[in-house]
Amino acid sequence: MFARAESAATAPRGQRVLVGLATYRERENLETLIPDIRRWAPNADVLVVDDASPDGTADFVRGLGRRDPRVHLLLRAGKLGLGTAILAAMRYAINGGYDLFVNMDADLSHNPAHLPAILGGMARHDVMIGSRYVPGGRTVDWPMSRQVISRCVNLLTRFLFRFRARDLSGGYRCYRVSKLREAGLERTISLGYSFMQEVLYRCKRAGCRIGETPIVFEERRAGSSKVSVVESLRSLGLLLSLGLPAFFGRE
Repeated sequence: MFARAESAATAPRGQRVLVGLATYRERENLETLIPDIRRWAPNADVLVVDDASPDGTADFVRGLGRRDPRVHLLLRAGKLGLGTAILAAMRYAINGGYDLFVNMDADLSHNPAHLPAILGGMARHDVMIGSRYVPGGRTVDWPMSRQVISRCVNLLTRFLFRFRARDLSGGYRCYRVSKLREAGLERTISLGYSFMQEVLYRCKRAGCRIGETPIVFEERRAGSSKVSVVESLRSLGLLLSLGLPAFFGRE
């Protein structure tokens, strides 16, 4: 259970915030996560994009929504990929007139206690990354193999796309919605885990000021990881197909 908020998140004055959660079989985690998001960011709306989870996730979120009008559900027909789920949440934010969109993992690896720092950074940036790889950031209970893969992917992405930011693969981020409108999201080709790098690249091309704030990334507490070897290889291939043209100035 996360600690109770000492200082709730406040977005820049008058700005509407949407927190998006892409889910598949995450009901048990949402029972903890959504109340904690509402505690740390009481003025934010929460959108769950659920891919027809068989564990009753949609019914649970509907029940919360009846008690709290700031909790919303976008139910999809089946598993359509992480990237498309986040894109759907971004479009919801754009169409709903929100000013800031926060993406979080639904498996309790992203602690809502970091929301104040992430939202606070939006006064000076267009994208704020909750970073594992800046001073003060770290991962908890990760095997060495996963740490090595993550570091290598981030180094490759920094090299190919000429990023200065250090954590380019994590999903804990806040975006300025007006910049998402300019980022050419309709041209996105990544459906899986390379989506996080691609959307950041498209934001960079749209002129976004990108910042980072440290987070502690915790391994999921319930359920099982959705990452597969096939998806990881596919994502690496897409990353190279986008990054090599960008590196040589042919995008």
